[in-house]
This record gives sequence, C-alpha cells and structure tokens, in this order.
Amino acid sequence: MERILALVAAAKEVVDVHAFFQSLSNIINVVCSCKRNDELRSAYATEIFHLVATNQIETGRGANQIGTLKRSGDTRWSSHFNSICSLLRMFGAITSVLEDLATNGSTYSQRGDATYALKSLLSFDFVFILHMMKEIMGITDKLCQALQQKSQDILNAMHLVSSTKSLIQQLRDSSWGALLEKVSSFCNDHAIQIPDMGASFSDIIRSRRKKDVVTVEHHYRVDIFTSVIDFQLKELNSRFSEQATELLILSTSLDPKDVFKLFSVCNICNLVKNFYSLDFSK
Repeated sequence: MERILALVAAAKEVVDVHAFFQSLSNIINVVCSCKRNDELRSAYATEIFHLVATNQIETGRGANQIGTLKRSGDTRWSSHFNSICSLLRMFGAITSVLEDLATNGSTYSQRGDATYALKSLLSFDFVFILHMMKEIMGITDKLCQALQQKSQDILNAMHLVSSTKSLIQQLRDSSWGALLEKVSSFCNDHAIQIPDMGASFSDIIRSRRKKDVVTVEHHYRVDIFTSVIDFQLKELNSRFSEQATELLILSTSLDPKDVFKLFSVCNICNLVKNFYSLDFSK
C-alpha cells in the first residue's frame, strides 16, 4: 500500500495535476447528490440512445451499461483511475447536468457551485490532464492492483514492475503526438477551445518569478506531460531498483513451492556471482 500511495503523491508533485484532482473531486461532489445522480443517469441514457441510433458506438451484451461517477479516495490509486474513466465516459451527460444546475439551481450556492465546476470541466487544462492521467494510470493500474494482493507471486510482480517501467518510458518517448491529437479531437467534439500551441505561454507564477517565456506546447509537453512521467519513473526506480529487481527474480529459484518448480542452476549461479561472490568459491 505504501508504494501505491507513493505513486499517487508522485503524480501530484506537478502542481497542475494536484489542481486537476481537486477539480475532479469538486465536479464529482456537485453532480453526485442523490437527486443529481438520477439526473446524470437519465442524461447519460439519453446520450447513449442517440449514439446508438446514429451508429457512433457499437451495441452488444454488457456494453453501454448505465453507471455513475466513481468517487476517488486519497489512499487508492485505482479509485482515482476509476473516477477518471467514468468521467470521460459520461462527459457529455455531466456537462448537461451542470449546465442545467448552473441555470436552474434552486439556490445561489447550487448555481455558483455548478458554474465553477462547469468552467473547470470545459477547460483545456482539465481535459488535457484527464486524458494524460488516463494513459499513465492505465499502464500503472495493473501493477498497483497486483501489489495490493495479499498473496503475490514475486516473479510475476517483478516482471510487472519491469514492463510497467518500459511502457511508461515508451509513453514518454513516443506518445506525445497521439495524446495531443486525441485531446484535440475530444475538445472539438465538446466545443472546448484549444489554445494555439505555438503561442507564448504565460501564467501568474511564471511571470512573477520572471521565468523564460515558453510556448503553450512546451508548457503542456514539458512542464506537465514529461514532468509527471519522470516523477512516476523516479518513484518506481527508487522503490524497485534494477539491482533489487534482479535479486528478487534470481532468488525465486530457491522457492520450494511446487517442489522447487522455479529451480534454475543458471539463476542460482548468477545469484552467487552478482550478489554473494565473496561468500562462495568458484
């Protein structure tokens, strides 16, 4: 569990991501009261009916079931992932509910809360980080789920760690263009303004600290996308160094389970050579 919490904290080291999760929690709180939850289900059902009627989504047994928004918890990485996935799936319905509440809410506080949540929801910042975190968490979620199991095969867990690192690095190195295209397409579908990526980026913090002016694309690609992934890799490497991973994998050869099923002379020799060379003669 400690490792799961470390990944959550690592992602929030980037202030834009921390702000995103606060906005995510606020949006869910506004639309997830009992009455509004019913409105959300109704709006989502209407949206699904329209998409099916216009052949924009496939139908089939178990597909397009009417769910609701998932609340996230600070101690569970997978709960954040579920919140993000459910919000993406129900984005149109959530927008409709917030628009209605912002206009027709019975009190000024309801209208104000809904207006604030709607502005966050329909901002490019929010949509960009929503898609980015879905990509990152989609990779790390399997590892997080495995590490939370009470009984875990060490060899399988270490292979999952290695593959997770590799996939995250691959995402960092070659997936920026695909991510930006996906976000842009989503924004066009939902009438969300896309900033000019070649324009100069400036915010209050950068201006007050007199930092060099960068482009909008640099801000999203380097300050957010690359930074979040680097924090994830740093955390994984600190918790699961290459040396520690190798030691655990080689040590499984000594596991007596299933009559030493994993026994390997080669692995035992490598274990001695790489970690206990002073304790054994040639």
